[in-house]
Formats: sequence, C-alpha cells, structure tokens
Amino acid sequence: MAERPNLRDRRRQETRIDISWAAIRLAVEHGLPNVTTEDIAREAGVSPRTVNNYFSSKAEAIVARHQDRVHGIADHVRARPAGEPLWTTLRQASLAQFDSRGEPESAPEPGWTEGVRLMLAEPSLTGEFLKANAAAEEMLAEAIAERLGTTPGDLTVVLISTITGGVLRAAMLRWLNTSPAVPMSTVLNEAFDALGDVLPDPARRSDA
Repeated sequence: MAERPNLRDRRRQETRIDISWAAIRLAVEHGLPNVTTEDIAREAGVSPRTVNNYFSSKAEAIVARHQDRVHGIADHVRARPAGEPLWTTLRQASLAQFDSRGEPESAPEPGWTEGVRLMLAEPSLTGEFLKANAAAEEMLAEAIAERLGTTPGDLTVVLISTITGGVLRAAMLRWLNTSPAVPMSTVLNEAFDALGDVLPDPARRSDA
C-alpha cells in the first residue's frame, strides 16, 4: 500500500516526460507553429485532454524538459558524497541528467541540430525559458544551500546557482553549434573544466 503513491507519481512523471519529448520532436521536425495539441497527444500516445492537464501550452510542454532536467540535477546534488568538492558535485549531477531518457548524450544529427536551433528561436518560447531558467536556479540554490549549510538567499549560493545555470546554457549552445558534432557529455566536461580554471571550489563558510 505504501508504494502506491510512489508508483503513481512515477507514472505521472513518465507521462509528463513523454508529452514533453513528443512536443520537442514534433516542433523540431515540423516547426512549432505547425504542431497542434492533437499532434502531440498522438505522438505521446495519450489524449489531448491529458496533454492539457499537464501543460497549458506547447511552449510550456517543450520547456518542461529543461525544468525536469534541473530538478534532477538538484536531486543528484543532494545525493552526492558530503565531502566532495562542490564543482565536482555539480559536474557529476549535470552529467547524470544527460545519460537517460533520450537526452542528447550522443553527437546529434545535423538535421536535428538545425531543427532545435529553429525551435529555440521561436518567440513563444522566449518567455517560457526565462521563467524556467529562474525557477531552475531557485531549485539549484536550495540544493546548494543545503550542501553548504546556509540559506538559498545567501549571496554565494545565488552566485553559484546562477553560474551553474549559465554553464548548462552555454554547454547546450556549444553542443548545438559544434561541427563536427560531439556528445553533450564532452561539452559539459569542457565547460566545467573551463569553470574550474577561473573559479576556486566554493568552501563551506561560516557567517560568524
């Protein structure tokens, strides 16, 4: 009996991911303006009503993948060894999110890359991504604050979460624009290597 809510939650999350990926695939292949809720429902194997129950718009469905990815990063940050350097923790937590469920671990096909670029240029996605990035950095800040023994509003925590969000965005752009194509893990490692070259690992601090 106790496991039923967990199983239900997992199934809901799987449905959410399926709908989000369906929206992404169709937008990349056909262009976001040419995709309908009915198309997304058919691609995800659910009803249009189910799509609407999970997301209020196509843009929200697409951006949800980014939110879920950062939520996973935050969970991994909490689960990493306590004594591990923070940049290492954030690197490994980020890499873990590009290793399952169709994430861009392998080198992308040129047609897919171009489709993603066009999709990301859609004006309707701009506002959703801004909201998603703000929410994502708040999630990261909470996990980082727990690790550093401080609060999410601590300036150091805010800076670290903002920098990490920037690393993820920069890595994704690099991944989309690198020729010949390379795996996302390669770009992420390069990005965190570059970060380590310019910033020391944040140490536990005392406000005393």
